[in-house]
Amino acid sequence: MKYPIGIQSFDQIIEGGFVYVDKTDMIYKLVTEGKIYFLGRPRRFGKSLLVSTLKHYFLGHKELFKGLKIDRLEKDWLEYPVFHIDFNGVDFTQPGSLEDRIERYLSTWEETYGSHPAWKIMGDRFEYVLRQAHERTGRRCVVLVDEYDKPLLDVLDIGAEVTVDGNRVLLEERNREVLRSFYSTFKAADADLQFVLLTGVTKFSQITVFSGFNQPADISMVSDFDTLCGITQEELESYFAEPIAELAQRYHQTIPGMMQLLKQRYDGYHFSTRLVDVYNPFSLLNVFRYKEMQDYWFRSGTPTYLLRLLNHAQEGLDEMTGRYYFRRDFVDYKATAEKPLPMIYQSGYLTIKDYNWEDDTFLLDFPNNEVKAGFLTVIASDYLKSSEDAGSLALQLSKTLKAGDLESFQKLLTAFLASIPYSMRRKNDEREWERYFHYTFYLILRLMSLYVVYTEKEQSQGRVDCIVETDNYVYIFEFKLDSTAAAALKQIENTGYARPYAADPRRLYKVGVNFSSKTGTIDDWKVID
Repeated sequence: MKYPIGIQSFDQIIEGGFVYVDKTDMIYKLVTEGKIYFLGRPRRFGKSLLVSTLKHYFLGHKELFKGLKIDRLEKDWLEYPVFHIDFNGVDFTQPGSLEDRIERYLSTWEETYGSHPAWKIMGDRFEYVLRQAHERTGRRCVVLVDEYDKPLLDVLDIGAEVTVDGNRVLLEERNREVLRSFYSTFKAADADLQFVLLTGVTKFSQITVFSGFNQPADISMVSDFDTLCGITQEELESYFAEPIAELAQRYHQTIPGMMQLLKQRYDGYHFSTRLVDVYNPFSLLNVFRYKEMQDYWFRSGTPTYLLRLLNHAQEGLDEMTGRYYFRRDFVDYKATAEKPLPMIYQSGYLTIKDYNWEDDTFLLDFPNNEVKAGFLTVIASDYLKSSEDAGSLALQLSKTLKAGDLESFQKLLTAFLASIPYSMRRKNDEREWERYFHYTFYLILRLMSLYVVYTEKEQSQGRVDCIVETDNYVYIFEFKLDSTAAAALKQIENTGYARPYAADPRRLYKVGVNFSSKTGTIDDWKVID
């Protein structure tokens, strides 16, 4: 079996005999039931392949679709003038790069369809080209824009400036204005358009970029198209039974056991209220190609724009994850440095885990172990600036808890905290100190993904700071700042945090921990079993 890793052209996949997960029935529904769409999906989720498939469909390349689902649905296979705009592969942090990219497309189209000497603005030129194409071919035009938001994501919150008409303006605002002018074409050229699709990671900028333009139908959370990109459980079992069997043999697993490992690491995305599980396609294809379970998707790109946003955010991941939100909070709301949640969700680092029909709210959390471990490690390293690796620390801490070795756990944790530079620990008041320590331990403990870890777990008598469950042990941690470990243990006893485990056969440890705001590490530690 051949896997199309790095191949985003539909014709190359079909003609090259690569595996192709057939979603062309949904594509047919898309093109016959609407006109202007926006689809948001995380990077490397198959958006470019979708655009390429649509391109060949609208060019009437019937031979490429032979035997696919759409072959039984489409009868006419008409050819339309297609305008494909791809913003991938360009570094838009360079001033003028966006204008140059659009100019290249316009110049090429004008060579084919002509130009109007009086029209100099990019949007006007594009409008003229679309009208000429419609008149010459007798068919309305198709516009496909891949990664429409990359010119904005690249420059988001970096503070870069550019000179425009003698004035210094933010490059982010300049790129926004260029795109607004270009996309305004779609409203003026409505009579010349057959179909428009814009894909991207996020619609954070939609309000301003598309002002003056008929808003596209956002199908990012529409149940009819929630599996248009990605791989479902049914598709996984149908298309990839052979490589799954090979993996199971390599990892000494049964077929069901191997399926469970793949699900935990790469599944878990949900893009509508149906909550249909969707696997990350990039990671799966790499696993099957190289027969190794690694964090392929996360390693393929560092979410630098998210780190920039989180550094300015008023909330940490501990306050964002595991909570229910209204749709407007993470989908329709314009993301800012103060409210980065929409960007984090739309970039694929959080996903929908549950839906409450009664109040129309959504539970957001990490989709799977690959994303959770990778993202938390990057966030922890960036936030703490420790000389030690947070991911390695989490693995060592997990091993000590598995062995019931709390003494080693304490030493590792104390040493790690001491390695954090004072400049990172310096806070202005007690509230900031408490938030710093809470967030630090949230990041470390969530990284310990080998076991069940609860932070701020709700119980009848209040919130316990942390509970870790392993095969043989249960640990209840209570943290204090500039107090005593005895006070922490007293809170565990007085609030009855251990009662839910009264009948549990595992050995239970109650751990009181006190941190010092002066030293930035543990200065008191007591354990009761």
